[in-house]
Amino acid sequence: MAKIFIIDDDIDICQLLDRFFKRKGHETTFFTTGRKALEHLRDNPADLIFCDFRLPDTDGKELLPKIKEINPLAEVIIITGYSDVKTAVDVIKAGAFDYITKPLLPDEIVLLIDRALNQKKNQNGKSPGPVQSSIESQVSQERSGVVSSQSSGNTKGYVIGRSREAEKLFQQIELVAPTNYSVIIYGESGTGKESVAYRIHASSPRKDKPFIAVDCGSLTKELAGSELFGHEKGAFTGALQSKTGQFEMANGGTIFLDEITNLAYDIQVSLLRVIQERRIRRLGSQKETIIDVRIIVASNEKLNEATNRGRFREDLLHRLNEFSIDLPALRERNEDIMVFAGFFLENANAELGKHISGFVPEVEKVFLDYNWPGNLREMNNVIKRAALLANKNLITLETLPQEIIFQAKFSLSEDHRGEVKNSLNHKGLPELKSAALHAEYEKILEVLRKVNFNKSKAASLLNIDRKTLYNKMKTYNLLVNS
Repeated sequence: MAKIFIIDDDIDICQLLDRFFKRKGHETTFFTTGRKALEHLRDNPADLIFCDFRLPDTDGKELLPKIKEINPLAEVIIITGYSDVKTAVDVIKAGAFDYITKPLLPDEIVLLIDRALNQKKNQNGKSPGPVQSSIESQVSQERSGVVSSQSSGNTKGYVIGRSREAEKLFQQIELVAPTNYSVIIYGESGTGKESVAYRIHASSPRKDKPFIAVDCGSLTKELAGSELFGHEKGAFTGALQSKTGQFEMANGGTIFLDEITNLAYDIQVSLLRVIQERRIRRLGSQKETIIDVRIIVASNEKLNEATNRGRFREDLLHRLNEFSIDLPALRERNEDIMVFAGFFLENANAELGKHISGFVPEVEKVFLDYNWPGNLREMNNVIKRAALLANKNLITLETLPQEIIFQAKFSLSEDHRGEVKNSLNHKGLPELKSAALHAEYEKILEVLRKVNFNKSKAASLLNIDRKTLYNKMKTYNLLVNS
């Protein structure tokens, strides 16, 4: 059992983590300001501290050294709503154990706690070991999916792949990086849009300046203006102090706006003005600040289609569309699948202190047949989970989620359809009954694919209980272990 402090001005986050940690058997205390946490920490040392980067009275970068001065043996994990790689690297260099972005995922939190407590136990008062020293190079890959294997200053080595699509992507990045062009990156969720944006930044003349990543989906209409452009004290109810916006923070460098179609229409108007005039004005201020920022945006839908539906301003699209990159889905890059798998396994080994050498042939076949709806992010999580469960030198089928094995087995199911049809025909059933059963099989398979082969969700959509679905799947030889 560990003693854990939570410091976050969002009371919902505090209560959520408090309940989660207590269910895991830990002793927890939470605070909504840095000052209260420090006061309590003087007489009550903690093993582990989850600290929000942005607090009403301070920030994580300022609070971290104070925590370490009072409680030097505590491991500190910084929480933030923005996957800002530069901030992550800065706080880790300053002594934080790691960096985690909202929304908080239970599996990631559990792994972080285990790693932090193991590190604390192994250090026993010594200087940080190889796990912590490798965190800087892991931050970017854990946030979004495309991977970096090494870091030297702001230059990171990435695994892009060896397929024709990968070669084209590399050429596009190398072509546009030295320019100041605005770039639109299109791609499905998990294809690594943020990592491509960072590679463009790291290969540009701006590489020594900030790279600020903003998730537009997390910005409410009411707060988006303040987050992007900043505000002055008293600009609105609750504005107790002045705040620097993301554009000011990125001055001289690059700002990455992820899922830009989620921005409210009036914020799009303000963004258009910033792009045109290269000036920003904080909310509640009459003063304009000149900024020099390269803008890279990302979307999982074409912006011209969003424009046609009235969700995105046409004039803003024309301002941003100086260069565009289309990231292919992982299922379209078969040559790269095992390249990425090998790299994610290498990182999982480093994180868990294991020496798993590869994958059994059956797992490789599943990976090549699987549809990967979550792309690189999903693959990374699947391999981390498999490496955690593995007790052999190779990743085996037993360590993979059953849904993945199942979908891979039936992702190309024309042969299986033929087998089912022949089986029903040879049972001597009346033609109408055989046709009805075949239609039922097709419907079950269609719904299973729709819900990524989650049997509970499929049963709900089919309006039957899970046991009935299981029996029907057994009848149609749709069970992986049958």
